[in-house]
Formats: sequence, C-alpha cells, structure tokens
Amino acid sequence: MSQLRDAFRSETLACYLTAGFPSLEESVEVALACVRGGADVIEIGVPFTDPVADGPVIQRTSRHALENGMTPARAFEVAARVRERTEVPIVLMGYYNPIFKRGEEAYVELAKEAGVDGLIVPDLPVEESSGLEAACRSFHLDLVQLVSVTTPPQRMAAIARRSSGFLYAVSGLGTTGGSREMGPSVRALIKEAKRAAGTLPVGVGFGVTSREQVRTLHDYGADGVIVGSALLQRVASGASAKEVEAFVSSMR
Repeated sequence: MSQLRDAFRSETLACYLTAGFPSLEESVEVALACVRGGADVIEIGVPFTDPVADGPVIQRTSRHALENGMTPARAFEVAARVRERTEVPIVLMGYYNPIFKRGEEAYVELAKEAGVDGLIVPDLPVEESSGLEAACRSFHLDLVQLVSVTTPPQRMAAIARRSSGFLYAVSGLGTTGGSREMGPSVRALIKEAKRAAGTLPVGVGFGVTSREQVRTLHDYGADGVIVGSALLQRVASGASAKEVEAFVSSMR
C-alpha cells in the first residue's frame, strides 16, 4: 500500500502550493509551515503557461513563478527540499505537456528521485494515461485520477479502477478557487465516488475555503479535503510562515 493512500485516513487535510511562489525558497517554507499546521499531504503545483484547471489565484501564482524562472526541473528541486525535512507524502500536480516533452518515464524517474509519492495530471484523460500509469507503477508512484459532478456512474467506476493513492473528486464545475456551496450535489458526488472507489480513499478539492466546509465534506464521507487557493491567497497577501501555519491549523 502506498504512503499516499495510507495518509488519506479519516479527516485528512492536503494543502496545495505553487512551486516557486513567492520564490523557490519561500515555497519550501510554505510547505513546511503547512506540515507544522497539521497538513497530512502536500500537493505541489508545477507552474504552466496554460493552467486550464486553475482559477485566478493559482494562475497568478503560476505566472509569478514562471517569470521568476521556475521550471519543471526546479519544481523537482522544491519537492526534494521539502522531502529532506518531512516524511509527509508529496504529490506533484502538473499538466501533461511538460511530461510529454521530458518523456513519461524520465519525468516519473525524476519525481521519484525528488521524493515524490504521486502525480496528478488534470488534463490527461484516463483513456490516454496508460503509458504514464505504467511508468508510475515501475517507480512505485501513484497516479491520481479525477472525477466530478458531471462524471456518469459507469465512467466514474472505470476512472476509479485506474486511480491509485486516492480518487480526486472535483467539487463543482469550472476551475479552482472561489467559494462553492457544498450542498446536495457535492454530497451526491462523494457518495457516488465512494461507491466507485471501494477501498480507495476519496479526496475532495476545488473551492474549499473554510473550516466549516472542511467539516461538511468530512461529514459527507470524504476521506480527505484539499485546500489550495484559499491558502495561496494568504501567501500572496504577505502571510508569514507562522500565519500560514495558523491558517492550516484552523482548517483541521
């Protein structure tokens, strides 16, 4: 069983940060502040010029990081430096183009060397992910697949069978960020995702901004909750490491 899957126990909190925002060194410190605040999993976003799944906050942080010279190779450096100082599982969230350019096996090997536990590739359809899945299996990394409120039950079951580590349930339509109503549609999504996933944990993300939403999602049956834009908005506003730690602690 993977460390990532083990980490998604009851009431898991995963925190997303952008590699290289505000700087390489500071993004490492943000990750470590999240761990001190109680994060069970760290998700590191690899900046990309066309982040189709990301909302305004993550778009801005990615653009800032790219302008400061962040690259996929340097994102591996961020992961490696975080890994040196914590055993918390690390997931890289990145788009497929840089993976394709590097080569799937070479990319996965570099991720493994950096201490990464899994990958999330939001723009790679499950039907086209067999090569990356094989590379991840070779290096004992998880490849996390995504489902949403619009995923039909039969397709959700097929996606869940191809996911490892956990199944990522997207709480609503559109991109990351904002504050979503975690109402009946999300409750139904989690129920269907749990049915499809079987023993595989289900994590919910996109639009989680408050402790109340975290509590609601856990009450709905989610094994884990991913917080990203709300955290990065605080970092962008100049929050100190102590303030980041306090915010993460408040979301527990």
